[in-house]
Amino acid sequence: MSYGLHDLAGNIGVAIIVGTYLALQLERIRSTTLSYSLLNAVGATLIAVSLLFRLNLSAFVIEVFWIAISLVGVARWWLASRRAA
Repeated sequence: MSYGLHDLAGNIGVAIIVGTYLALQLERIRSTTLSYSLLNAVGATLIAVSLLFRLNLSAFVIEVFWIAISLVGVARWWLASRRAA
């Protein structure tokens, strides 16, 4: 079994998502912050990229939804910041 750059990207994505969730549970980050949504989107994107090299359809689908939901969070943050300005 070989370990490619896409595998590294996927592992970094997993670390980002797990680290973000841990930070949320330890109350070091709030779910309404831009960083929370961006970290989730970046992590899921890296995992999705790695899955393009060895497709697991169900895992890929969940990552696409994870990205989409994270982008909803980014949009909500952006709209809230515009209303506050």
